[in-house]
Amino acid sequence: MTIPAAAGVRLYGEEFAARPEDAYDKLRAEGPVAWAEIAPQVRALVVVSRRAARDLLNEAGTYSKDSRMWGDLARGLVPRDSPVLALMAFRPSLLYADGERHARLRHAMDDCLARINLHRLHDRTRGHAGRLIAEFARDGHADLMSQYADLLPLLVFADLLGCPAQMVERMVTGCQGMIGAGPQAEQAAADLAAVLAEIIQLKSERPDDDCTSWMLAHPARLGHEEILHQLVVLIGAGTIPTAAWIASTLRLLLTDDSYAGDLSGGAVTVRRAMEQVLWTRSPMANFSVHYARHDTSLHGVPIPAGVPILISHAATGTDPAAPRPGYGNRSHLAWSAGPHRCPAESHAAIIAQTGVEALLGHLWDLDLIDPYTPNRHGPFHQCPASLGIRFRPHTADTLTPSPLPNAGGLRDHGTDPPRHHRPPPV
Repeated sequence: MTIPAAAGVRLYGEEFAARPEDAYDKLRAEGPVAWAEIAPQVRALVVVSRRAARDLLNEAGTYSKDSRMWGDLARGLVPRDSPVLALMAFRPSLLYADGERHARLRHAMDDCLARINLHRLHDRTRGHAGRLIAEFARDGHADLMSQYADLLPLLVFADLLGCPAQMVERMVTGCQGMIGAGPQAEQAAADLAAVLAEIIQLKSERPDDDCTSWMLAHPARLGHEEILHQLVVLIGAGTIPTAAWIASTLRLLLTDDSYAGDLSGGAVTVRRAMEQVLWTRSPMANFSVHYARHDTSLHGVPIPAGVPILISHAATGTDPAAPRPGYGNRSHLAWSAGPHRCPAESHAAIIAQTGVEALLGHLWDLDLIDPYTPNRHGPFHQCPASLGIRFRPHTADTLTPSPLPNAGGLRDHGTDPPRHHRPPPV
């Protein structure tokens, strides 16, 4: 099957970061599946039709997740320092597995996630959120990406993995480095793996009540290397998209009059905005990489074997043929679909909603400095590069950071309505 010599649409660089929808419109004009360049000298097919994406994601017999099938990579045609390798090169985790091997790894992941107490997860998130907010609440301004949204899910997942306090900074730095679109992403991935290897060794000697210890003791009998790469997937998939979800939800709430005028609605309004974001600004922009096992076609488009096929979660959410977005319609593909659908949907939702509500509940008179900041560079994530805000500074008598939650206690999952644009009580 003939492969085009070049792809005209780029899913990276300043133009794509500033106006991603322009690129998706160009791809749609080519058909339900179209060629794009996702990094310098790296070509891939991108699925922009929601119907075509659902068909592919549920056809495991035709499409594989194993990136060792990537023809250009095997032939040495992908630059060795390409930023996409941090998320596309093969690793022995469930993200790149098919069939029985995927089922075994997914079973272990699902069981460990099911053991997380969601009430304690909410309290833990609320505690971290309060302490992060306290660090900038007196300043009257902050970048919600670097000072809040990026850090909150990472700190929560450090707890879930049982990361010792002295290693948290290394884990956070490694995971944040993977966000970048430059060659440092691969080194950051290696740094994160080194930290996780130390945590696994520690928990194998002194197990505790955390995901790492549960995975070590799971009946699937995963080896240390398998567990390491399972944890890489867990923290990568659980933190970076959740940070983007928090940031995009806050931006929507603070800029769209249909939400900003109704913030007294509390959790219902926040949740409605979160669902809208999953349709119109999917945190995972282009991912769920597959490879055709043999030459085939998808909705009339030729699909050569061994070519990366990315699902554009962003483009499928804004597909003109898709259902109208809404709080009651959750048929978007932000969580993917099929056997590789995200297993941590509930956990991410609790972290994101708690993070948004905590910020709106702590600060007053919020205004975005620039609501039109571009996205971070790169094809995979749809996330503001920054999110600068101004607000009324807290004084010492109005600042009440959230205390550390009682690790053993359960509490009601509800939260107080946010107090956006309300003055502090007197």
